[in-house]
Amino acid sequence: MVAAVHPIVITMEPLLLRANDAAKALGVCRRTLFTLTQRGELPAIKQEGGAVSYEVAELRNWIAKKRVTTA
Repeated sequence: MVAAVHPIVITMEPLLLRANDAAKALGVCRRTLFTLTQRGELPAIKQEGGAVSYEVAELRNWIAKKRVTTA
């Protein structure tokens, strides 16, 4: 009798998001996302061909900085 072999599935969260997806993740429009980038509030990565991407970790950091605690 041969033991059943179960494949291991590893799912990875993307490291980078394109501008549309980053804006959607933050709940802002693309224009606001680019304004934040121009102000230096949100770092972006310019890829080959001119596409702009955002690191998921940086998006999370930005959210954490904006968190408001209530009493």
